[in-house]
Amino acid sequence: MADKLKVVFMFWAAGADPAKHRVTFSLESVDVIAVGVGDYEQAVEVSQQLVAEGASAIELCAGFGNLGVAKVASAVKGVPVGVVKFDVHPLVGCKSGDQELGLLP
Repeated sequence: MADKLKVVFMFWAAGADPAKHRVTFSLESVDVIAVGVGDYEQAVEVSQQLVAEGASAIELCAGFGNLGVAKVASAVKGVPVGVVKFDVHPLVGCKSGDQELGLLP
């Protein structure tokens, strides 16, 4: 059997703590790590840490705005970064993470 895949689903939510809000689902061929972060800086740090631990792909929740996606993708060059996308997200007041974090008006 080939090496087991490790992939990440990362969500952004105010108050999320990656040390507390993390779970791994293990299947025969893949480990899926779901982890929450409180801001884009944490997202960058956690993404780099998970890649160092062997993650081969990262999917970001729709709460990440375009700037947040760009920050993560830049931080883990060479690792695919996918995005679940809303133009605005209902859980952050129908804004993007970029707006909610004050990066865009």
